[in-house]
Amino acid sequence: MSLVLERETPPLREDETGAIRVGNSRVLLETVIRSFQDGASPESIVHRYSTLSSSDVYNTIGYYLRHKDAVETYLNHREQLAESVQQRLSSIQPDLSSIRTRLLSQQNQYKRLC
Repeated sequence: MSLVLERETPPLREDETGAIRVGNSRVLLETVIRSFQDGASPESIVHRYSTLSSSDVYNTIGYYLRHKDAVETYLNHREQLAESVQQRLSSIQPDLSSIRTRLLSQQNQYKRLC
């Protein structure tokens, strides 16, 4: 029996926005890694994200375990980027609590009339 030993490249690709995707799917690297860190098994990750294959998930987790520092740096950068986008959206979106309060008040008045 002959076993073929070869190096496999991780099933990761960078999309047009700079995000790392797993395999031929749109699932983000951070989604797979955070699920794994939260205790999900590779099989449950595949079940949750049906566009992923088992081999892609196992290879991605293996890549993460071998390159933890680099992947954690990438994940931290992505979290900072998400926070900055959230802050930007919050700064341009008006405070909706006053509108919500007014709508609830009108709803309560309507209920009293009925």
